Amino acid sequence: MHVQLFIPCFVDQLYPETGMNMVKVLEKQGCTVSYNAKQTCCGQPGFNAGYWEEAKSVAEKFLKDFEGDGFIVAPSGSCTGYVRNYYEKMFDNSADHNRSNNVRRRMYEFTEFLTDVLKVEDIGASLSGKATYHDACGALRECGIKSGPRKLLSKVKGLELVEMKEAETCCGFGGTFAVKYEPISIGMAQTKVMSALETGAQYMISTDVSCMMHLQGYIREMNYPITTMHIADVLASGW
Repeated sequence: MHVQLFIPCFVDQLYPETGMNMVKVLEKQGCTVSYNAKQTCCGQPGFNAGYWEEAKSVAEKFLKDFEGDGFIVAPSGSCTGYVRNYYEKMFDNSADHNRSNNVRRRMYEFTEFLTDVLKVEDIGASLSGKATYHDACGALRECGIKSGPRKLLSKVKGLELVEMKEAETCCGFGGTFAVKYEPISIGMAQTKVMSALETGAQYMISTDVSCMMHLQGYIREMNYPITTMHIADVLASGW
C-alpha cells in the first residue's frame, strides 16, 4: 500500500524523530512510504489567526503537493482535521473544489490510518511503565479519534495504560492562543498535568506534538516526574 507523508511544521522543525518513527511503523506494516520534499504547511496557523486569504494560498500549494492517488498520512490530528473540515469551505465553488475533495478524502491521521485502514492494533512495540492518554482537540473534536490510540497503546508490551480525569480537556496550547492568552494557557496546562500526575503515570501520550511540547514546557518548569511522548515514538519503541 502506497502512503504519502505529510509532515507538519512542528514535527519538521522541532521533532523530526517523530516523523521518522512514523515511517518506521508504517514500513513495518508493509506500506511503501514516499515524501514530497517540496511540501510545506497546510495553512492552519494563518487560518486560525484570521489570515484566510493567505491561508488559502498555502492550501493551494498543499493541494498541488499531494495530487494523485493513495493515502496521505500525518502524525497530527490537528492538521488532518483542518484539511478535512475547512478545505471544503475554503475551496467551495472554486476551480480547486474537486481537487480539494480528493485530498480531503485521502487524508488520515497516523493512528486512525493504522486502526481504520490497515486494521492493525498490535504493532509489536514495548515500553515499560505506566502511561495516560491525552485526547488532543484536533484528533478528538475534528476527526472523532478516541478509541483507536487507546487500542494501540493497550497492545504495547510492558505499558500499563490508565485514564486520567481530564483526558478530553484542552491542554491550553491552541497555537497562537498560548501566546495571546498566556496565563489562561498555563492554567489549562496545569489542570491537564495535575490530572495526569494523579494517575501515577510516567508518560503522557498523545497524537499531536504541539500539545506535547506545550505540556512538556510546563512539566519542565515545575520539575514534575512525568514525560510527554507522541504515540508514533511509543509505537516505534522496543523493536
